[in-house]
Amino acid sequence: MLPPVKKDRIITQLPKCFSPNAALHTKDGFHPQVKAVCQVQKADTVSFNIAKVIVVGDVAVGKTCLISRFRKGAFEKNYKATIGVDFEMERFEVLGVPFSLQLWDTAGQERFKCIASTYYRGAQAIIVVFDLSSVSSLDHARQWLEDAMKENDPSSVLLFLVGTKKDLSSLDQLAHVEQEAIRLSEEIKAEYWAVSAKSGDGVRDFFFRVASLTFEANVLSELEKSGSRHGDIIRLTDNTEANHKPSKRRSNCC
Repeated sequence: MLPPVKKDRIITQLPKCFSPNAALHTKDGFHPQVKAVCQVQKADTVSFNIAKVIVVGDVAVGKTCLISRFRKGAFEKNYKATIGVDFEMERFEVLGVPFSLQLWDTAGQERFKCIASTYYRGAQAIIVVFDLSSVSSLDHARQWLEDAMKENDPSSVLLFLVGTKKDLSSLDQLAHVEQEAIRLSEEIKAEYWAVSAKSGDGVRDFFFRVASLTFEANVLSELEKSGSRHGDIIRLTDNTEANHKPSKRRSNCC
């Protein structure tokens, strides 16, 4: 038996987007069908629904610190660069239904791409991370996305473009980089966020948004597959690609 979901991981309402100008959608709440199904599921036995999320981006943009800040609630000043891929599991409760994110933290070094790319397949969400104080890391974001999308169906993946180290940017620099980032997010159909792992600004809201949107997408996908109509009961099963639950590990490039 798994322990109960932590109280600070319970989602009852759809979290707001960071910027209406660069959001996957700007509606105020969950899809009506999703809410209806979850209302029924609260009184039923539900298996854990899992979404695979891969995190990509240049070396030292803050991918590991971003994940660590959310999971541990603190900023780790001293950390080791990711070798290959690190895996974390974060559990939530969305509209009363258990839900988990598999977070795949991939290495940004060129020499580890051969290993990291093998873990891209089957993602429900892709988080492309760049450094708000480094324009070049934003320039490289498009290539990271293209590499990740080679292993996935564009029609079934949610995309997020996340600028980190917000605390290191001046207001003028931040405004300029964000303008470029929002332009790119609109082009690649991704949702844009700016966060700071050091201060924690925006980190919790961002991951709650990722969890909520991937959960909604998974439920709607199950409804479509089952041919269910509004109010029908479905069993929220694990996604086939994400059904394998590996233990936390670190992979090395050969």
